[in-house]
Amino acid sequence: MAPDPPGSIRPPFWRNEGVLRILAQIAAIIAFVTVVVVLARNLKTNLDRIGINTSFEFLGSSAEFAVRDSSFDPDSPVWQLVLVGVKNTFAAALVGIILAMFLGTLIGIARLSSNWIVNKLAAIYVETLRNIPPLVIIIFFGFAVFTFGPLPLFTKANPPGQLKFPGSDSNLLIYSKTRLGVPSIMNDDNSGIFWLIVIAALVVAFLVWRWRTKVNVDTGQDHHRVLYSLGTVVGIGVIAWLVLGGPVVGSYPSVSESGRLIEGGLTTNDGYVAVTIALALYTASHVAEIVRGSILAVPKGQDEASSALALSSFQRYRFVILPQAARIALPPLINQFLNLTKNTSLAAAVAYPDVTSLIRTAIGNDQPAPQMIVILMGVYLTFSLSISFLLNIVNRRFQLAGR
Repeated sequence: MAPDPPGSIRPPFWRNEGVLRILAQIAAIIAFVTVVVVLARNLKTNLDRIGINTSFEFLGSSAEFAVRDSSFDPDSPVWQLVLVGVKNTFAAALVGIILAMFLGTLIGIARLSSNWIVNKLAAIYVETLRNIPPLVIIIFFGFAVFTFGPLPLFTKANPPGQLKFPGSDSNLLIYSKTRLGVPSIMNDDNSGIFWLIVIAALVVAFLVWRWRTKVNVDTGQDHHRVLYSLGTVVGIGVIAWLVLGGPVVGSYPSVSESGRLIEGGLTTNDGYVAVTIALALYTASHVAEIVRGSILAVPKGQDEASSALALSSFQRYRFVILPQAARIALPPLINQFLNLTKNTSLAAAVAYPDVTSLIRTAIGNDQPAPQMIVILMGVYLTFSLSISFLLNIVNRRFQLAGR
């Protein structure tokens, strides 16, 4: 009888490495759930003992305070207050991430410049901003630029500054110590149909993008994806706007008759500008180092090969270096975007009503602290998981397929 080939005899389960791994994971999950249950019961027992309600019924009660530069009614429920804070946090985080990514990329490239002045200025920016706590930068913008800065007041006796469009009476910018106003768009008749058409145009533009990519892969022709896709959206949008009789019009900021408010346009406050710019500048210093390191990690032969093809510096970065560097940079960039989002909790220093500031105020107004803190933790956990999920999808698209 022929002997069994090597590896055909399975070891007993208590020596099987795969089985042991599964059992270890099950044990870890059971231990984690047990610890959470014990802590939750202990917390509930102590809260019940001191008479603190552990239900979430308070979310339907009145918040009993107003929110700065918001239409939020003090008689509105607490859950709407939380939504206002989430919206404000999202607005600061989104704009901050965009600014940090754009500025950090430019500074990271500047740090590799052969121009001595550009290189040293970028290095000074990075070494200065990343070594200052973000809270200090936020306070600087909030107080040195706005509260005690050179900007005018916003009162009837001391009107704000107004910057107009050249050759027009419409305002391009209204600025003061407390409020800023910029042009925006305003919906008119048939605006709902118009925005549905715009959404459809974006879908068509995505299909055009895929088509141009396929043409480039099959024939080697220039894809011009941005030009074709942007032209599709603009073309469909302009035609829809003309056919529907101008459903969306421009809205320009102006000072109200009382001299205390901004009418029209898009209005924001000093707290939002301070926290958004401060966090964008701080995060950009870290993004710049990530971009610089990622570019240096691209094999030098890629740069030499692109130079041999007589590509300009812009073309080398646009088509050869940055696409490869992006695969290296994206994972650490995700962490920086998460940090920026969580750092918006420092906005209370400049009186910006983010979700942390509003929940702290609600707790001070006798709303139950444990439940409010749980909600706050859930909000930031949702933000973090959403950012990680979306950017990890992008990261997987950027990675080279293995063979």
